[in-house]
Amino acid sequence: MMDIIKSIIVWLIGICFVVLTFPLTLIIWLLVFPFDREKVVIHWFLMYQSLFLSLLIPIWRIHIEGREKAVKGTTYVIISNHQSILDILLINCLRYKFKWISKIENISLPLLGWYLRMADYIIVDRGNEESKTEMLEKSYNCLKKGISIMIFPEGTRLLDNKIGFFKRGAFQLALQADVPILPVLIDGTGGILPKHGLIFSSGHHIRIKVLDPIHPASFGTDNPENLAQQLSIFMASRLNELRAKDNPS
Repeated sequence: MMDIIKSIIVWLIGICFVVLTFPLTLIIWLLVFPFDREKVVIHWFLMYQSLFLSLLIPIWRIHIEGREKAVKGTTYVIISNHQSILDILLINCLRYKFKWISKIENISLPLLGWYLRMADYIIVDRGNEESKTEMLEKSYNCLKKGISIMIFPEGTRLLDNKIGFFKRGAFQLALQADVPILPVLIDGTGGILPKHGLIFSSGHHIRIKVLDPIHPASFGTDNPENLAQQLSIFMASRLNELRAKDNPS
């Protein structure tokens, strides 16, 4: 019962926040639209909105580690494991310059879809080969312009909060553009709001840990599928280490 009451409070905070901030976001988007071709201004505005909203919500503690490992002026393919839709909000709290790669299903969501369009993030229909090719082209162009991309290589949220199979797209881009991969671990969000869930549970400690950048060549392969597999194993190992540190036996 307490989780239901707390969930109502969280949803009310989120709805009120959106009602208050969306008109301002829209005004800023309209004002900068003629000259902000890469939608950098609206991206930063969304980053700080995410940070502020995450601090308003009283049901979790957030610990961010290693944010400084992303060197200013360096372009990355940023990857993260995926436990909950909350991951989007919390990854934004890192306040990096990037373009999200999002599945097309998110476009239909009332809030998320609007912001995806306003920030000109990259959309992909995972069941459409032409769409995936277009996504890779847009992402590659962003990397060459010095804009990092952010992607969940698992492609979906897992129910067991483990790290699953990584798809090859992110790693193909890192190899083609010759840019480092920036791995980000996130843990704790799956216990707060699991996949398809609406009820928030409280008292959770969310950990976001930015790992050292990795150049694809350091794994000794130019095969994106092989690289995806190695990074999946590597991040699963580091996630286990993170959990062991938080819960020593």
